Order: sequence, then C-alpha cells, then structure tokens
Amino acid sequence: MFKSFSSEIFRLNLIFQALTADGFLVIVFLQGATHKPFLKFDGLFRDIRLGENSIMADKPHINLVFIGHVDHGKSTTIGRLLWDTENLPEEEMRKLEDAAEEAGKETFGFAFAMDSLEEERERGVTIDLAHKEFDSDNYFFTIIDAPGHRDFIKNMITGASQADAGVLVVAADDGIQPQTKEHAYLSKTLGIDQLTVAVNKMDLVDYGEDGYNDIKDEVSEMLQGVGYDPSTIDFVPISSFEGEGVAELSDEMGWYDGPSLLDALDSLEEPEKPEDLPLRAPIQDVYKISGIGAVTVGRVETGEISPGDNVVFEPAGTRLNKNIGGEVKTIEMHHEEVDHAEPGDNIGWNTRGVGQDDVKKGDVAGPADNPPTVVDSFEAQVIVLNHPNVISEGYTPVFHVNTAQVSCTFTDIKSTMNPKTGETIEEDPDYIKQGQAAKVEITPQQPLVIESNDDIPQMARFAIRDMGQTVGAGQALSVNEKE
Repeated sequence: MFKSFSSEIFRLNLIFQALTADGFLVIVFLQGATHKPFLKFDGLFRDIRLGENSIMADKPHINLVFIGHVDHGKSTTIGRLLWDTENLPEEEMRKLEDAAEEAGKETFGFAFAMDSLEEERERGVTIDLAHKEFDSDNYFFTIIDAPGHRDFIKNMITGASQADAGVLVVAADDGIQPQTKEHAYLSKTLGIDQLTVAVNKMDLVDYGEDGYNDIKDEVSEMLQGVGYDPSTIDFVPISSFEGEGVAELSDEMGWYDGPSLLDALDSLEEPEKPEDLPLRAPIQDVYKISGIGAVTVGRVETGEISPGDNVVFEPAGTRLNKNIGGEVKTIEMHHEEVDHAEPGDNIGWNTRGVGQDDVKKGDVAGPADNPPTVVDSFEAQVIVLNHPNVISEGYTPVFHVNTAQVSCTFTDIKSTMNPKTGETIEEDPDYIKQGQAAKVEITPQQPLVIESNDDIPQMARFAIRDMGQTVGAGQALSVNEKE
C-alpha cells in the first residue's frame, strides 16, 4: 500500500498520527524512542486512497474543537471517544497505556492519544494543537484538541478559528475555572455557534444528579453571558476515564434522559458553506517536502480551490514587495488527493513557484483576481472582556485574526456603544474599560489581512490578547486597503 516509502521504513514500528487535518503530516515513532518524533511527509501518494468506501465521499465534514480549562479531561474525552467508536486500534491503545505508565501517569492512556509531544506527556497538559479523525453515523469529524493551559491560549485560538463546532469540557468536581470562561468567550467570538457541554468526571461526584444540575446551572449562566443560548445546548454528563456517557448512555446515571456525547455530536447541524464568497484560506503552517517543494497547510474559510487555480498569498506579497503566488498544482485532504476543496476543508496544497521562505503562518491565500485585503487600518467594534486598567489611544496589544498574530494600535476611540443594539452611548471618549463596547480605529504594526464584516464575515473576527490574557474581541466594520 505504501509503495513510496523506502524498505527501511517498513521495518520500523510506526505509529501514524495526523498532525493536521489534511493528512499531509504524520509523526513517526521509532520503536523504543523517547525523543521528540521527526516528521515524515505522507503526501501526494496516488496509491493511498479510500476509494469507493471513502467516508469523506458520503458524509458531511465537521471540524470539532474540544475546549476547556486545563486538567478537565479534554484529551482523555477525545481518546475515550476514539476508543469507544473503534477509531483507536487496540494495538495503538496498548502502546499508549504503556507510554503513560512509563511516564508515571497511569491514568493518561487515553489523553496520550492526543498529547504526542514528549513535553506534553511529561507535563500532562496539551501544548500544541492535535488533530484526529473519526466518523459517526451522520458525520465525518476532524477533532481538534486545543490546549487548556493559559500559557498556550494562542494555540487554542488557532484551533477555535479552524472549527465549525465545539465541545466545552467542564469537570463536575471543579466547575467553572478561568480558562472555562475564556475559551467559551473566544469560541463565540471566533464564530463557533454550535456548542456541546460535556460535564466530565461525574465519577468524582458519585454520578449524582444534584452535582450535574449545579454545574449545568452555573455553566448555563456563564454561556448566556458570552452570547450563547443555553436552551439550544446539550449538557451531557460523562466520565471519560470510566467510559460512562461518552459513546453510550450510562447505567450509573439513570436519572439523565438526554443524549450521549456521541449522539449529541451526531445531532449537530451541518455547517453552512460560503462557497459564493471569494477564496480565503489562512495558512496554519508551511513545510518543505523533498521532491515536491513547499506545501501550505490551512483551512478553507470561504470560496473554493481546485488544481489549476491561480492564487496569491497576502500579506506575503506586501511583505516581500513582489507577487507571491502561482498555479495550484495538487491538493490533498485526509490522505487523499482531491480535485476540489470547499469551506471547512483542512487541506495541504502545493503552489507552483511558491517556496517555503515566501509564505508563513498568518498569510492568506486568495484568487489572483480578488486577492486577500491587506489593510493600512480598519474600523472595528470591540468589547473589552478583561483589562485591569483603562484602554486609551496608543494601546498596542496583539490581535489574533484567524492564524495571524499581529501587534495593532488603538489609534482612535470613536465612541462607546451598546454591544447588543449598536446604539452609541458616548462620542469621542477618553478611554474604554472592562465591560464596555466601542467603535475604534485600529492600525496594524505589520502587514495584516482582515476583511470587513459586511464583505467576508469569516475573515473579520479577531481576539485581543495582552499580559497573558484575553483582553477583548471584535470584528472589522470597514477597512482602509493598503495601496
């Protein structure tokens, strides 16, 4: 099957784990190795195909991000879900359990299915994004495990920006913690409208209904405060470690009459696909593959892309003062070469004439005749979530726009406003503070692609971070294009 691999590769004890949802990259573990794995390209293999039985061919695709506070059980929940749906082979599970035991973390076997980096396993926390695929009765899912630790929020933001729906994991014995609220707020800001809440570690509260109801009430109030409607959200009691309520309803919680976590995911609505908008594909990473060249990896936010299309990358062209783009040669997704990609697809593609040094994370691909918009400045609506002092003109935090992270300056605070109605409260205020919404002028300190909400809303959203925390969020209302 893997004809392109050398004979030496066949003799290795291999574990293949997709790093990106496109299937381009795999982690190759040498038998007995304890060091960080090296990367091997699994791309452009014409003999690796799922053929007529491809789950991609007959099921809608959903990118699903797991979010929540550190140690609330996100990675373990994913590992259990993969195991219970037979998407985690028994042989691999045994190896994961052995690795967890060797690391002195006997209860982390399922979590290690997602936490593959040596540092992640040593610390017992998710640091980088990890991706896995599984299929349910109704959908083909790409699962994104986002870090819960506050030190790695920027990676969580990247994961949420790639997702169509989310699972908020809250430990029943711990309740709402700082990153619980921050993750929920960021998810809503970044366009995740479908959310499921997994009330995990029910075994630690004796599977009691009262403990579940307390968490449900607490989280419902919090979610309503960040813009969700709790009446549309499934709150599923589970114990990921014990395997209760994840793939099937639990006998331990006979009082619960809702869906299992798997059934809740299977009842999600199919994401809308803005195919009629121009192509916008933010770049998550770039890899140089011997014999192939630069391969860009990212998610199609809007529009469509096919081999033969002429694309450009911005702000790469602005940054290097030359045209960066060319003809799309090949596209791959989930180990398959495809002839078309649409919104929601996580892909890897090779563009003729574009080298690894030409593009980077944060750049955006678009049609040559309708390129991504690089701005001198933009007018935005922002809401201040968490700031110890006031924000005045000159304030320069980091803006997270899809996969880009760029320092931006508040150059003009135009007005404060009612965040629900948009009604102006005060013109030309001296400052804004926590809890306030405002219309402001923003000037990026480096080239940045952002689109107006009226034109391409998927590319208008941003989060604002400073001092190791999420300060606020917003959306671009209008843009001043760089000439």
